[in-house]
Formats: sequence, C-alpha cells, structure tokens
Amino acid sequence: MRQPFTRRIDNIMGQTLQKADIDPAVLAIDRKLNDLVKKIELLNYVNPINIFQEKKHFFGSKYSINPKFKYRKIDFDAYRLQQELFSLDLASIKDQDTRNFYQDVIYDYSGLIECIDTIGKGSRFYYNSLKSFGTPTDKDVANAKFILHLEDDEDVHEMIPVFGTEEAREYFETFNKPYGFQYNIKYSTKISAAAMVQNNTQTLILQKNHRFSANQLKVLANHEIGVHMVTTFNGLEQPLKIFHNGFPKNVETQEGLAVFSEYMSGCLTLHRLKELSHRVIATDSLRKGFDFRATFDLLTNHYKLNREEAYGITLRAHRGGGFTKDHLYLTGLKKIYTAYQKKEDLNVLLSGKVSIEYAGLVERWKTMGLADAITHTNKAFEQNNNKSQKLDFILQNLK
Repeated sequence: MRQPFTRRIDNIMGQTLQKADIDPAVLAIDRKLNDLVKKIELLNYVNPINIFQEKKHFFGSKYSINPKFKYRKIDFDAYRLQQELFSLDLASIKDQDTRNFYQDVIYDYSGLIECIDTIGKGSRFYYNSLKSFGTPTDKDVANAKFILHLEDDEDVHEMIPVFGTEEAREYFETFNKPYGFQYNIKYSTKISAAAMVQNNTQTLILQKNHRFSANQLKVLANHEIGVHMVTTFNGLEQPLKIFHNGFPKNVETQEGLAVFSEYMSGCLTLHRLKELSHRVIATDSLRKGFDFRATFDLLTNHYKLNREEAYGITLRAHRGGGFTKDHLYLTGLKKIYTAYQKKEDLNVLLSGKVSIEYAGLVERWKTMGLADAITHTNKAFEQNNNKSQKLDFILQNLK
C-alpha cells in the first residue's frame, strides 16, 4: 500500500534509519543503467518529422485524408537493449526497497523501449503507450468536461499571439537569469508543442515560426524552466543518475508540478485548463477507436475549437499511432495541488525526474547517502500569486 510521501523518515519501514556507507552495488547498477538508457527519450522519436507538410495536406483535403506521419529512425537495437537491462544483477543490491525500486525502473524502461520500437506501427504502439502511460478513466473525462462547461472571462489581449521565436528566446533568457542554468536553445519544426525541454542535452527547443502570446510566454517559462529545467539540473547533481534519467512513471508528477508552477506564478488560466481538458478528450477518443479525422472532427464540431488548435491537440494524441501521455497533465495537477493544500514539501519532487510514489524512498535515500538536498528550487513555489477564485474552485472540485 502506498504511503503519504511526507511520513517521517524514522517511521519508514518501521525503523530508525542511520547514515550508512553507500552500497557500491547500487552505484554500479545505477552507472550501468545510465549507460543503457541515456538514449531512451521517447519525445525525441515520437514527434513526426513532417508535421507541417502533413498539416498542409490535411487542410487541403478539407480534413478528409488522414495524415501520414514519418518518424526519426531509432539509433539503437531495442531487443538487445532490453536483454541488457534484464541481465543487470539487481540481487547484488543489499537494501530491499532500493532493489525493488530498480526492478520497477527496469520494467518501466523496458516498456518505453517497446514504445519507441513500435512508433508508427499503429495499434502496436498504442497498446505499448497504454502500458506506459495508461488512458483516461471515466472520472478523468468527467473532470475534463466539468472544466470545459465553464465560461472564459480572461483578458483576451494576453492571449493574442504576437511574439516570434527570437522574442521568445529573449524572454526565456531573461526569465532564466535568477536560475542561472547553462542550457542550449534551439528551433525546430519537428515538435508538436510550442516548446519542450530535451533532458539528455539540457536544451530548450522552440517550435520554429510559432507565434507566442504574452500569457503563453509566461506559461512556458514557468512550466519548462521553472520545473523541467529545475528537475533536469537537480537530477544531474544527485549521486544516482536515475534522478536525471527518470523514475518509473514520472511523467504525471513532472507535468503536474509544471502546470502547478503556472498556477503559483499567476499565469494559469481557464483557457489553459481547457486546453489540457481537450487533450484528455482527444486521448479518450483513442480508446473509442477514433482515427485522426474523427478526433479532429470531435474537437472542431462538438467542442468548437478552431482548426489550428484542433490539429495541434489531435496530432499530440495520434502521433506514433496513439500516444496517451496527455491525460496525465490534469491528473498530475490534481495530485500536486492536493499535496500543496496539505502543506506537503514539494521540494523532494524537484530532486530530479522523480515520481510522487517514490518520494518517501528519496527521503530515506538521503539518510543512506544516495540522495542530496536540492540546489535549485522553483521560484514560483515561494509565494502563491494566483488571483483567480475560479481556478481554486476548479482545482478543489476535481475528483
């Protein structure tokens, strides 16, 4: 049974933990694992390389011909990599909790390898995505519909896309100054989001030729730099490389933290929550057997999105053959908001690409010399700058 992640360290496993010598087997397994998994960054492979060409064809066909996406070639042997993962000598790790954790890691990365190996292969990829990311429950869909029925009442001027990528770059560089991260900024036409962090190269990638609104710049800065860069650089400083590579099922926690950072900084809007809700609806359409055209039609005709918004959300859901990750933003936000309301310390979740389910283990590792206190914190978490009572009402009433 999972325990609250803030339970006292001296109660974990019913024993008082003392600072101990680091088990060399843990470090050896962690290093070997790092050598094996450092190429496994799913978003590097699942984003099509012909997004805008297929968008043009789809619009030109009056939305009648499904896009035919192409993907980057995999530069590793998936089968051999899985063999090497399962050959790691986990039995050499003395501590049972740590040994069980690395077993979870191996199963999780094995699933991600299968996802990457089946990108573009229709239902094979979809079923592997289900294994790694799950699918929206009826409760998740109900939460999304609850948000979508509410009326927007926000300043439209903040939402007008008027800033180019160079202006965005300048904004992010200024935002980064208090953090002081040394990272790269690149432009790409091969990402489905307006911006994303590439963890293994410490790179912020901006969608080339995208136009950003003032609100979107604030959202992306607090989301990508305030959380994804913070956890990237904190992870690099930890004794175990798994903090940087990523804990099992960490996406929900990391995206929840990132959207919560938007909330705390005061730039989260109902419009943004509706965007995340539309992603849940699009992801749920996969479960119902919708193809690209049907999901696009659902978003444009039933939910009245314009074709640009609908295409972007439909692309996110259907890339690879059916990518279910996007429903985790809302569920993650709810979990983090609940922890915040309970006055839990969120800093342990910023230690790296950590999952909330393993936060108690991270605290225990600190007593074992396997984890350190974080260097970088999220500036937005220092003070709640949300002014919207409607947002609080929504977050308090998500099921």
